[in-house]
Amino acid sequence: MSENLLKPTLRDSAAMRWIALLLLALGMFCSYIFMDILSPIKDLMESTRGWDSKAFGTMEGAETFLNVFVFFLIFAGIILDKMGVRFTAVLSGTVMLIGGFIKYFAISEAFIGSGLETWFTNNLNWHTGIGFIDDVLPFYQGMPASAKLAALGFMIFGCGCEMAGITVSRGIVKWFKGRETALAMGSEMALARLGVATCMIFSPYFAKLGGSINVSRSVAFGVVLLCIALIMFVVYFFMDKKLDSQTGEAEEKDDPFKIKDIGKILTSLGFWLVALLCVLYYSAIFPFQKYAVNMLQCNLTLTAPAAGSFWAGETVTIVQYMIMLLVAVCSFASNFIKNNKQLKAGLMAIAVIALVVYCYMGFKRGTAETIFAVFPLLAVAITPILGNYVDHKGKAASMLLIGSLLLVLCHLTFAFVLPLFKGNAVGGTIVAYVTILVLGASFSLVPAALWPSVPKLVDSKVIGSAYALIFWIQNIGLWLFPILIGNVLTHTNAPGTAPDQLNYTWALVMLACLGVAAMLIGLYLKAVDRKRNLGLELPSIQD
Repeated sequence: MSENLLKPTLRDSAAMRWIALLLLALGMFCSYIFMDILSPIKDLMESTRGWDSKAFGTMEGAETFLNVFVFFLIFAGIILDKMGVRFTAVLSGTVMLIGGFIKYFAISEAFIGSGLETWFTNNLNWHTGIGFIDDVLPFYQGMPASAKLAALGFMIFGCGCEMAGITVSRGIVKWFKGRETALAMGSEMALARLGVATCMIFSPYFAKLGGSINVSRSVAFGVVLLCIALIMFVVYFFMDKKLDSQTGEAEEKDDPFKIKDIGKILTSLGFWLVALLCVLYYSAIFPFQKYAVNMLQCNLTLTAPAAGSFWAGETVTIVQYMIMLLVAVCSFASNFIKNNKQLKAGLMAIAVIALVVYCYMGFKRGTAETIFAVFPLLAVAITPILGNYVDHKGKAASMLLIGSLLLVLCHLTFAFVLPLFKGNAVGGTIVAYVTILVLGASFSLVPAALWPSVPKLVDSKVIGSAYALIFWIQNIGLWLFPILIGNVLTHTNAPGTAPDQLNYTWALVMLACLGVAAMLIGLYLKAVDRKRNLGLELPSIQD
């Protein structure tokens, strides 16, 4: 008998469904903040902890090391299948928190001069004598002890974060099946991306709070948020348990990852095209986020506001963040106003005006982190539009090409155009804002087209296994390229170069090349689609 013929459940209440979504989304929001918590203070890590670009990149790349080389991402899928959503959600939150505490201790003053610092200094000095291999190891000879321990903690955090990602997606499907699933997933993604902007604004704020530099405060802020994430997952645990008691059903589980599926997947041309496009594109986005603030510091002429002024105070951070939230909320909400054109136009007008105000405040504050924080705002605004377009109009393959092209143009602009405005504070800031917003649009185009295309390219019987392998391959890029960027910066800049004087040209060219490769694969994918009638250009919803 259908549950709809019985008494209503939590899932039948729109309010309860969206509360469940909010709990899951807030957990991911907090994890996204911690993921990039050191990105906007790379220069401070160098001046206060002795990390150079290589140490910073190696530590950042460590996040996905266990997922790639110990196959923890696959194990996370198995745990989710065997234990269900609520158990895995709490487990992922716990693992993230443990990793976060380790990373905090590594950055804290308590680690300096401790016996543990001595141990890490004398150990984990991995060295093979093979240049390229040594450049991509998670630890290396001469790596600061604090960076080694932080990398270890980040590895553990990365296991929990990836586990949380797949668990949250499964939880949304469970609570919204047959209802607003696409809207729920888009909303969760939008909130998670706002975590990036939150990190960019508040990490430097806490590091410089009170006029003194203390980078451990930023990581402590991130750890507090991970505690909140765990609390959100625990509350979700009881909501989910109540739902199952009402329905009398066992937890729904995805098809488990099966070793025998690998052969079928690896012989699929569609799988390889999607997997390669995925790893190339995301490797040019997420690793870049970790260096973007420092890149802007090196290429923009930033004028610090007068001491004691509103722009140099701590209150402006809160005001600017509230304006950023206004941009995000109004632009996102406007996508769902169907029958009231005046309200829709009003929301968009408020969003545009607020965005201009936000950008002006970022310029007046003279900080690179507040400039880069606009990155997810356009993505938040247009993600629902693009998802709806693919659902009803199609053109996924074309969107993949456009997104990859924009990625290439943005990285080349950062590499060759932005440095030309060094000395021109207004012109450089405008170029930076426009390029960052366009990059954010690209970040919406590709995911909106990529993920709905996978079921059209891979046998439905192995779709779960195919996603697991695609995520694993994606993690290879997310491990490798933060390290490569750090090594490129080290090898293309003279020893002792100031943190705000680094030349990012070749690192950005490397990322642009990833975009070119993604474009070529996108072109081939479009040709294969025409030849084999895969339906990539067709709408997901068929009338």
